[in-house]
Amino acid sequence: MAKILFVVTGADHWTLADGTAHPTGFWAEEAVAPYQVFTGAGHEVVVATPGGVVPTVDRGSLAPDVNGGQEGADKVAAGLEAFEELRRPLALEDVDLDAYDAVFYPGGHGPMEDLAVDPVSGRLLTETLASGKPLGVVCHAPAALLAATGPDGTNAFAGYRLTGFTNAEETQAGLADKAKWLLQDRLVALGADFQEGEPWAPFVITDRNLVTGQNPASSTPLAEELLKRIG
Repeated sequence: MAKILFVVTGADHWTLADGTAHPTGFWAEEAVAPYQVFTGAGHEVVVATPGGVVPTVDRGSLAPDVNGGQEGADKVAAGLEAFEELRRPLALEDVDLDAYDAVFYPGGHGPMEDLAVDPVSGRLLTETLASGKPLGVVCHAPAALLAATGPDGTNAFAGYRLTGFTNAEETQAGLADKAKWLLQDRLVALGADFQEGEPWAPFVITDRNLVTGQNPASSTPLAEELLKRIG
């Protein structure tokens, strides 16, 4: 049995360009679907957040229209209820990477607020990359990669092929013109080789031990790819 660390945003809002707070948190499907893949295969999941705060789910991620209808929304809500580890997270500051076999970051707009500028998360990402352990990051969670910068100013993920929530998707979601910055733009700026699939379709990119997914639909295929690497 492997032990998989879920690093989840502790933010409950995303500050927009005009200074208003957009309610958010983590995206339900992006936490629930991988959790079900990993625990269904007999593995253990441990959750960590900055400061050990109980993470907030983005209420929008529980709506029928983003879950393929009411039945899908009910399944995600039930999965969230069963994900008990979310209610007792470790403090990210206390995490020892040696205790885990893989690391996974679910998205939502929350990581744009906190993990994007969290040096503790940045160090963990850098160490995970260097360790060779499987590292999965989906949707808006690649915002956390922005904090993986060394003393010389270079980012650990520069030169890596990866994906994340695209400018096209942010535009279609209606938030691109309200954002302080766009994830795709920042990942390109740090030197990543950003790959873009069709909006809202499953799209997963692997490069060495890094596995990234573009959007919520990519959560399950990303988790399945990580599962292969965990063995």
